[in-house]
Amino acid sequence: MVPRLVIAGVASGVGKTTTMVALTAALRARGLRVATFKCGPDYLDPTYHARASGSACHNLDGWMMGRDAVLATFARNTRDADLALVEGMMGLYDGKSPESDEGSAAQIAKWLGAPVLAVVDASALVRTIAAIGVGLRAFDPALDVAGVFANRVGSRGHLEMLVRASREHVPVVGGLPSDPAHAFAERHLGLHAAPTTEDRGDVDAWGRTFAEYNDVDAIVAIARRAAPLEVAAPPRPSRAHACRIGIARDAAFHFYYDDNLARLESLGATLVPFSPLSDARAPAVDGIYIGGGYPEAHAAALTANATMRESLRAHAASGKPIYAECGGLMYLADAIRTLDGREHPMLGLVRGIAVMRERLQAIGYVDVETTAPTLFGAAGTRLRGHQFRWSTLEGATPNAYRDLPAYAADAVLASYVHVHWASNPAAAESFVARCARAR
Repeated sequence: MVPRLVIAGVASGVGKTTTMVALTAALRARGLRVATFKCGPDYLDPTYHARASGSACHNLDGWMMGRDAVLATFARNTRDADLALVEGMMGLYDGKSPESDEGSAAQIAKWLGAPVLAVVDASALVRTIAAIGVGLRAFDPALDVAGVFANRVGSRGHLEMLVRASREHVPVVGGLPSDPAHAFAERHLGLHAAPTTEDRGDVDAWGRTFAEYNDVDAIVAIARRAAPLEVAAPPRPSRAHACRIGIARDAAFHFYYDDNLARLESLGATLVPFSPLSDARAPAVDGIYIGGGYPEAHAAALTANATMRESLRAHAASGKPIYAECGGLMYLADAIRTLDGREHPMLGLVRGIAVMRERLQAIGYVDVETTAPTLFGAAGTRLRGHQFRWSTLEGATPNAYRDLPAYAADAVLASYVHVHWASNPAAAESFVARCARAR
């Protein structure tokens, strides 16, 4: 029964994340508990939502997770919430295919029965904003496009003109001005991860601006239009595989789906965070999971931490599992070659050099099929995942995934793909069981 709202957009870059953070902060300032979610395979925007709400933000991905897992994740993480906000991905109807809503924010909104606010960059618009709203609503009558949100308005007078222009159509329900002083910084994989400091100055500033420019009660009323959800209880996984799994967590490695980590814990794993950058050695654990991030930005420091690299090599030599994704794969390689041409020695568990490129090398959803036994189970295991990378691995021979760069040897599995275990829960169970056997 939790009130809910999808904050979607007409395209990437229109200000969905800023709008979502500002609304979350405004609601939290009123004492409301806000559960936040992000559509699609995004690791960076959720760090801002978590900072604004004070609790973890969870990904909802229709293509990788499927309807039942999306609804279960939503239900599990809204039990104590007063209201739920879901940020879309790209444009409202953009997803896996140009011919369907699969993997889109529209698909998630329909599954959740949630009204949609469509964020528009209104900096150079007046009456045309009404046509945009009409088009978004008419495109799919099954979707509740409740209103348009005008971002980057020039003034309160500009916002008032936008409201008047749309009054007879899909209403403009609010807006925000530009605020360069509190804009969120970007780099090659998107936004920088949100700062981990306790200083919430930028978040609170957006919250105050939102409250000044908008009727927050009216937006909450839209969220309350959502119908009750019927969610089937997911099967309860076995907790027979007690083990400890080290999770690399620092400025170099922090791309993880919270749902994946929760799945490991539900299977009996105790998660032990550690920092390849600053800790002297890997923790005493049965398995290691190294996610993506920015190892290229911290390559010199990773190389300098020789005792950490030695301890991780010893972990692998003892037969204990290491699973690595994207940035984690780069760390497992012989070296990382940065854009300045320098090579920084890494773990050497995957033969080859991770070479940073000036241009994006791969982006998009992928189907994974293993070609040999791996930490995920027998050959032929299938999963779904996503790639977004600016590097290639030179000198290595892929041997683990069909038609995708992935590498397996002994108890090591590494690839450029960020998999979502909701697409095949048995793969997560196989990984945890393998870690438990290594105790």
